[in-house]
Formats: sequence, C-alpha cells, structure tokens
Amino acid sequence: MAQATNSILMVRPASFRANTQTAVNNYYQDTDDKNIDTRLAAIIEFEAFEHVLEEHGVDVTVIVDTVEPDTPDALFPNNWISFHEDGTVVLYPMYAPNRRAERRLDVLDALADRGFSVSKIVDYTDSESEEKFLEGTGSIVLDRENNIAYACESERTDPVLLQMFCDDFGYEMVLFNSYQTTNIGREPIYHTNVMMCVGSTFAVICADSIDDVEQRDRVLRCLRTTGHEIIEISELQVEHFAGNMLQVENKHGDPLLVMSSQAYNVLSEEQRNILSQHATIVHSDIATIERFGGGSARCMMAEVFLPKKSD
Repeated sequence: MAQATNSILMVRPASFRANTQTAVNNYYQDTDDKNIDTRLAAIIEFEAFEHVLEEHGVDVTVIVDTVEPDTPDALFPNNWISFHEDGTVVLYPMYAPNRRAERRLDVLDALADRGFSVSKIVDYTDSESEEKFLEGTGSIVLDRENNIAYACESERTDPVLLQMFCDDFGYEMVLFNSYQTTNIGREPIYHTNVMMCVGSTFAVICADSIDDVEQRDRVLRCLRTTGHEIIEISELQVEHFAGNMLQVENKHGDPLLVMSSQAYNVLSEEQRNILSQHATIVHSDIATIERFGGGSARCMMAEVFLPKKSD
C-alpha cells in the first residue's frame, strides 16, 4: 500500500472556538478565547492553508461545515473518518460528545462526485456507549507500507479497539505510553499524531515522551527495521506541533511534507535539512487553530486513498 496520497479531504469551519469538552485532556489547547474572533480567524487560516496545498499540486476536497449542529472542532476530520485503498471507509468513536456530531456521510457523496468509489463502511462508533474511543488517525499513526499501526494509549485511544482495528485491517500493533509535562505532572499525550509522524522513508518522533525505556527502544527499533531515518524532536518542539505533520504527494507523485508555520519555525536548521532530503516542506500559518483547537496541520487533513471509479 502507498504511504501517501495526493487526495485530501478538509472541512471548512463554521463555528470554530475553544472546545471545553476536549480541553479536559488536551493540554496543548487554550480555552481563553473570549476576546478573539476565533471563528473568523480560523476561516482565514483554513482558506490560506487550502490555497497553499492546492498551489503545491495537492487535490483537496472541501466540505463546508454547518452552524447546526454545533461542532467547534469540525475542521479536524481525520479523527472520525478514514479512507482506504480497498474502498473501505472507517467511522471512529469520539471522546467528546459534541465531536460525535461531526460525523456526516454526505462527505461520501462529495467524494463520489470527484470520482472516488466506496465499497463498504466499517463502523466502530457503537463503543461510545461503553466509553471506549479510538480517534482515527489522531489515535493511530499508520505505516501503511509495512502494515504497522503506532499508537500511544490514552483516554482517546483504547487498546482493545486498536487491536480490533489492527485485526480487521491486517496491521501489527505497536502500542506504547507517551507523556507530556504539565503543571500537574506527567500526563498522557492525547493523540499519537502529536508526537510522531511516519513517512515513506523517514519518521519524526519525540522519543523522550516515551518514559518506559523498553517501549521507547521497541518503537525506535521498529522504525529503523522498516528503513525509516529517524528525526527526533524535543518535548518543547512537540508543544509547538512539530510532530503533527503529514507526508502527502502532489499531482506528479512528488513527496511533500505538510506542517504548520509554527512547527516549521521551531525545527532546527539541521532537522529541516534532513526532512528536505525526503520531501519538499510545505507550511502555512494556522496559529489560531493550533492555540484554541489544540491540533495542527495533520489533524486538518483526512487522506483519501479510495480507488477511482472505473470509466
């Protein structure tokens, strides 16, 4: 399977603001947005980001969010849906009740209009009634080429659901615990894609966030064994979303590495140079979205690996 695609689904926000339901375990998120027009700022940042992607040859399908139901985090679609090469669409159980309203199957109609084909839907959302969650490619960082699913356990990433996903899709599970330092001590990182990114030939990871030495060694050994050059980032860089990046392709199949401008600016020159050997770096300023959404560039992109319909 290909690791990257040039087709991306994005959701244009309608009511973006700090979501207090997600802030309880997302320590990267600022909830003090009373004096800022976060909705307008997010729309401006979203449109600039979309333009940058299209300017670099990425095929972007944009879904426009609606004011009702109230979905402040709708611009992060990768948490509730994923699209796979065999035509499967997966729906995921969400931790925050107001995020569950983001799920809307009319996105499949929009993709069908673009020529994509869906063969089946796998739905894990019933587990919400059991308070078990698995938030898509936020919870799971997939090495699609080597069939490995990396995930750090948290309230949003249930190991049993993760194993079910791996069994259903033929992935080897690499589960570990990853932490960040907060004012109340070491707390689990809420999503795996905050602290690591796996590309075709490289991996960006905050190894220092994996406190257990055996777990850390296993993850790094697995990445090396599959031929990835490892670029380690610090916990401070994670706080600036340097781990929340995604490899995509342009229309010619050339690799691009997409991140926010904040992430780009916090990387060292050496780190940028190494990453540039693997892909062309593309970045955009999404500071308001990062500050009040607690997510970054990777979270805004749901990769579309679906096959195209036959002529």
